[in-house]
Amino acid sequence: MSDIQKVLDFIVEIEKLKDVHRKTRPVGLERYENSAEHSWHVCLAALMLKDSANQPVNIDRVIKMLLIHDLGEVDAGDTIIYASETPELKKKEQAGLARIFALLPEGQAEQYLSLWLEFEAGETADSKFAKAIDRVPPLLHNLHGDGHSWKENKVPKEKVFAVNRRIAEGSQSLWSLLEKKLNQAVEEGILK
Repeated sequence: MSDIQKVLDFIVEIEKLKDVHRKTRPVGLERYENSAEHSWHVCLAALMLKDSANQPVNIDRVIKMLLIHDLGEVDAGDTIIYASETPELKKKEQAGLARIFALLPEGQAEQYLSLWLEFEAGETADSKFAKAIDRVPPLLHNLHGDGHSWKENKVPKEKVFAVNRRIAEGSQSLWSLLEKKLNQAVEEGILK
């Protein structure tokens, strides 16, 4: 099988990400976002906010991380962030990634799995910023959607602040602004 055919098979397989539904609704819409939309959204957010990173980042690497970070959900599904960071789920996501990346030409799977592992570890400037940006659209969905996901999933304000405080590791200036918006949401009764 040619390398081009392998990539085409990969492209067809990742179409399934469009059918993995998340727990937030895009601003102004009643339907839930899918994981492919989320990947696109965080990539644009990263590109537009790159100058707010705490440290210089390689935006190409950040975007690659954000494009692949949820591909494991094709097999594992999506779980709300406030309940999803379990070792079992991460193993299931990693196994899904390995299966999907195995469709690619030789050598590419290792490259992309390495990026995913770097993202998950969150220790480099690139991965800290990528992880920070990954939190932004869901926050905006809730802030501009009457806290719909927080309310539906009974997520207390303490957990919202605790999980999202990690944004500061990638962008202190972004977190400072979002923290103010979250405090305002508490004052307005959107976040309880």
